[in-house]
Amino acid sequence: MEKTEFIFKQSTIEIINGHIKTVHSIIQNNLNEIDHLCNAAIERIIDGGKILFMGNGGSAADSQHLAAEFVGKFNKNRNSLPAIALTTDTSVITSIANDYEYRHIFSRQIAGLCTDRDLVIGISTSGNSKNIVEAIAEAKNKKALTVGFLGKGGGKLKEVVDLPIVIDSNVVARIQECHILIGHILCNACDEYFTKNFHRK
Repeated sequence: MEKTEFIFKQSTIEIINGHIKTVHSIIQNNLNEIDHLCNAAIERIIDGGKILFMGNGGSAADSQHLAAEFVGKFNKNRNSLPAIALTTDTSVITSIANDYEYRHIFSRQIAGLCTDRDLVIGISTSGNSKNIVEAIAEAKNKKALTVGFLGKGGGKLKEVVDLPIVIDSNVVARIQECHILIGHILCNACDEYFTKNFHRK
């Protein structure tokens, strides 16, 4: 029986070119927002606040990844920085989903954990994730600063977060790749600052 060979070079080139194009759009469209995000995160941590990340599916994994970079380390040895991924505690998530509804899984955590010193980052490729929209509303009630890592035009979240960062793409994979890139830029900015300075109230 002959071995079938599948050639994916052309589709690979298309994916890489799509990635490059989408990443380049960040330079054109999002630099001011990213700079604002980095400065706001540093200011919140200095003031005794923390960063709360949340998202569904791949964005849940990104939330966990980024929180780990803050609490552990990114590129440099520095003090642990306060960050929580609201996607990690299965007992909390399943109890809220069971006793209330799935759309409350993040807002209930925000209600219990968030303060007015915190930075809340909701990650949603569509901008329309109901549980993120509800959690952002609760975070705003708590007077926290809210940020959206978004795509596909920004959706509902573009209109409700304090700082929307909208990736110029409708392709979920390309949006996710850019979200984690922006997250790494944020980690790097905090690395740069907190390896030289560390003062929390």
